[in-house]
Order: sequence, then C-alpha cells, then structure tokens
Amino acid sequence: MEAEKQNYGMPEGSIGPAPGPQAMSEGEERTWSALAHLSVFANLFTGFLGPVVALVIWLVYKDRSERVAFQALQSVWYQVAWLAILGAGWVVTGVLTIVLIGFLLIPVMALVTLVPFVHGAYAAYKVNKYGEYRYPLIADLISR
Repeated sequence: MEAEKQNYGMPEGSIGPAPGPQAMSEGEERTWSALAHLSVFANLFTGFLGPVVALVIWLVYKDRSERVAFQALQSVWYQVAWLAILGAGWVVTGVLTIVLIGFLLIPVMALVTLVPFVHGAYAAYKVNKYGEYRYPLIADLISR
C-alpha cells in the first residue's frame, strides 16, 4: 500500500508516465510514405478523396516520423494543386466546346489528367526504393 502511494497508483518499478508514440522502422516509414503518394489513386474512384487519405496519413504519423509527415504533406498539397488545375482546365475546355475550339482540347486534357497519377506512382516508387522524394515547388513551399 505504501509503495502504491509513492508511485501514485502506478505499478512498482515504473517511472514516469507511459511512453509516447513509438519510433517507426525505416521499412515502415518507406511503406507509409509510398502509401501517401499512392493515395492519388483514390481520386479514380471518388474524384477528390485522395488528398483526404494523405491528410489522414499525415495526422496519424506526424508525431511518429518526420519523413512520413513530410511525404504525406507533400502528397496532400500536390493533389490539391492538381485538382484545382484539372478542374479549371476541364471548365475552360467545356466552355470552349460551345465555340468548337474546346473539342481540340479534350484529348489534351485527357492526357494532362493522367499526369498526377503517373507522377504519384513515380514518387511512391522513389520513396519506397530510396526513402525520399521531393515534388518540384511543393517540397520547397512545405520546407519553409
């Protein structure tokens, strides 16, 4: 009873509060970083939830791994930027189809729509193989 009072109800031999989040192994960091980049493929099925998936990865792992947090945050902002670009591009294409010029832009926009998926897959490959990938412009904005 006396030992319990001194330890404030904690089991004998324990010192201080319970430990915080456990550090991640390098393999786990690479896996979660790659999954953050691959979250772009969620946009194929939902149209817009890819950044949400990457944001959830960032929220869950921001305290456990600086690497996973950086890669997930990059993925969030990269996907948001592409959603805005593609949204504006398809709106302009749709409006210009009224005057028939937009019909020429449809194949161009179809190809441009594939860019974030290919780039996201490439980023996931690089992160999984080498542990690091930086999107142009996005990484520099996040690093500040």
